[in-house]
Formats: sequence, structure tokens, C-alpha cells
Amino acid sequence: MLVDVHQHLWPPAFTELLRARTTAPHLDGWTLHLQGEPPYAVDPADHDIAARTALAHADGLGLALVSLSSPLGIEYLPPAEADPLLAAFHDGALALPAPFGVWASAGLVAPDPEALARTLDRGCAGLQLPATALLDEAGWAHCAPLLDTLARAGKPLFVHPGAAAPSGPGTPPWWPALVPYVQQLHASWFAFRAFGRPRHPRLRVCFAALAGLAPLHGERLAARGGGRGQVDSNAFYETSSYGTRAVDALVRAVGIDVVVTGSDRPYARPVTPDLGAEAAVHALRAANPARLLEGATP
Repeated sequence: MLVDVHQHLWPPAFTELLRARTTAPHLDGWTLHLQGEPPYAVDPADHDIAARTALAHADGLGLALVSLSSPLGIEYLPPAEADPLLAAFHDGALALPAPFGVWASAGLVAPDPEALARTLDRGCAGLQLPATALLDEAGWAHCAPLLDTLARAGKPLFVHPGAAAPSGPGTPPWWPALVPYVQQLHASWFAFRAFGRPRHPRLRVCFAALAGLAPLHGERLAARGGGRGQVDSNAFYETSSYGTRAVDALVRAVGIDVVVTGSDRPYARPVTPDLGAEAAVHALRAANPARLLEGATP
């Protein structure tokens, strides 16, 4: 079964709640307003369920995991604002037709492990958290009750970029995706290595966008006293927005068994890296996602 672990699709009820808001995040028609990014013109076709289902089938996918887009910042809203949005997203996403599956999301102002357990029991593949929640020891400690619940359920964590800090006038539109997002993933990966993994030794974790290429800094880490350490077989890296050169470099650093395919549709198109062997592509698209989601032996 071919798997894409990283897509986004807004259910209609969720979209209407965004449209009803007057402060970020909110939709004005189909223009999305966020705190730290320029207004973004959303293509309605990107969230047309029938069209996206046909596209997933055309891609040959047996499973496409959709998630709340953490740059929206919903996880950090007060519970009275976040809870209806999260409920609308979960209800709508869990009702999507095959081949779609769902990453759960959770409010972070007052983490509720019991609510997360109920959401996971409804059939979510695992939990997505914004990288901004996991940048340091305090962040991993704050999220620990949610992660303990996730570990008990035997399901993985997906670390996705969070909201970008406001940028100055004249900043190009690609800036958030290339600077804050990558920096967040980079920092969250090192914080995971220092604080997250010791606290959650068996948790399977997947970092979006190759963790901002953080594992490529292994030589510098060793030179500065951080040690090389063994490759973590339960730390995975998703490929969205990267191609052959970046994926090949990461495979050389961490091995091929922990790299999984993700596209970030509708914000990026899927890319199949040329790794020189059909078996390598099969690993990224099928075997490795199965280990991430189920903990199966490679």
C-alpha cells in the first residue's frame, strides 16, 4: 500500500468556522489571514473532497493522512475558541472517504490527555503537534501528558511546522516556509534528541520536511560534544518539498529505513526522488510508512 503521510484537506464545517472568525486565523471568502504571514489566496479546489479523492486515487495511494495545518495556530487558541474548530476538523476528516486517514490535533493551552485518548480511539493514525510546542525542554515537558497517552495507544507523533512569527514589510511570500518553518523543525529535532527521546524512549516520531535537515549537522554535533549516537530507528523523516539531493543526503546520514513519503498537498506536489533503485522508492512509499504507523519490523 502506497502512503502519503502529509496532506491537508479542510472539511466544510471547519472551513465555515474559520470564515465566521474575525481574528486570525480566519477566512475572508477564500483569503486566509494568519498572524505571521501575508494573506493567502486559497484555491477552493484544494479543499473539494471529490476532487481531492480523485487526485489521491490517481496518485495510486492506499492511504493519505490529512492533518490540521499547524501554521493556523489553532492549537494555541483559548480552549473556548480551539475546541469547536478541533471538533469540526476531526468530525469532518474522519468522515472523509478512502484513501484518507487522519492525524489528530490537540489544544495546547490546557492539554487534555483524556480528550486526546477519545479522539485517537475514533481511528486517528496518531497525533500532530506544531514544532513550536517542542522547541526546548519546557515544551517537551508541557506536552508530555499528551505524548504519554500517544505512547500508550501505540501510535506515532507527527511534528509539523507551527505558526510563523510576524515578519516585516517587504518580506517575500516564500519566507515563512523557508525560514521560520525550517528553523522550528531544526530546533525541535535537537530538542527531541536532548529531551524528548529520554522522556519517551519508545515513542515513534516523524518530523515533517526532513526535520529541517537537522540530521545533516551530525558532524558539527560531534565536534561540539553532542556525540554522534546511534541512528534512532523510531525517528522518521517525511520528504515534503524536498527532492533527490536532499533526500539522498539525509539517507546517507540516517539510513533509508526511517525516511517516509509526504507531499504536503495542496501546498506542494509529490516528488519521487531518484535514489537509483526501485526498492528504495518502495521503502519510502510503503515499507517505511508501515513501520511508522504500525511499528512493524522492516
